[in-house]
Formats: sequence, C-alpha cells, structure tokens
Amino acid sequence: MDDEQRRAAAAIIDAALADAVLQLTAAGSRTEAIARFEPARRRALLFTAEPRMVPLGRVWRLGVFLLGIDGQLYATGHTTRAVDPRHPGYQSVSAEERRGYRAAAFRGPFERGETVNFDAERIALGEEPTSAASPLVVRDGQPFVRWSATASDDALRPFADYLAERVELLRG
Repeated sequence: MDDEQRRAAAAIIDAALADAVLQLTAAGSRTEAIARFEPARRRALLFTAEPRMVPLGRVWRLGVFLLGIDGQLYATGHTTRAVDPRHPGYQSVSAEERRGYRAAAFRGPFERGETVNFDAERIALGEEPTSAASPLVVRDGQPFVRWSATASDDALRPFADYLAERVELLRG
C-alpha cells in the first residue's frame, strides 16, 4: 500500500471516528471503563502487591472495537466486572483467573458492578495493523472490519458502515 492509499484510508477512518464520538456524546450513550491489568508483584522481601486494574479512561463498546471518548480506537480485549469476587471456589484454573480479574477490578477505583475492559490492543491509526488478526484491515486505500478473527477476507465489511451501524445500536 502506498502513501496516497494510506492517507485515503486514514481520512475515512478519522471522519468515521469523529462522527461516532460526536453522535455518542450528544446521545449520552453509556460508556465503560478501560484499564490496564497489572499482575501481582513483589514490593519488598516479604511483601507482594496485589494485582490491580489501572484506569485508562472511558470507552464505548462498538462490536469488535472500543472507541475512547478521546477518539482512540482499540481492539476489544478482555472484560470483567467490578464485583466482590467472594471466596475462592477452586473449580478450575480459568475460573480462578476470572475471579482474580474481578478482585483486581473490585479493589480499583471503579463503581461497583461496572464493566471494566482490559488487555485491549490500541489500534495505531495510519499504520499497518500489528497483528494479522486485527479487526481493522486496509485494502487498496479502503478500511474494512474483520468482525471475527477467523473470518476470511471475503467477509470484510466497510469500516464506516460497520461503525455507523454499531453507533446506531448503542444510541438505541
């Protein structure tokens, strides 16, 4: 892809994102928290800091994307809720891992019951996607959405159309 095609795609993406932020803000659409998960770490010889969620801002969930109120685009990562994790159940490793994420969100500065998104990959606009599974794909100067990591290139959807549909659904 040459520079002209890259600029054309960036212009389409920027216009669609600016319009989405404007519409969602005007409608007062519900946002969710976005955070960075920091695992437990040793602070001193005998002390360990608990895992925690560090708030990064607010986002709207738009299908395979999270759109920050500042216009930053993210590929969805993991989601948890800031709820009391209760006592360990030792059911399975994955259940205990999810419990640990809930505990970190519960200890964080989030409202009780709030949805917290984490491990969301920031999509650097105007650059080539960092992963082949990225939901944002640019072909011949046109941005598309890969709505599933396993979807073929035949199933790509125009970015602006996808975003407009998701904004309309969220506005309700």
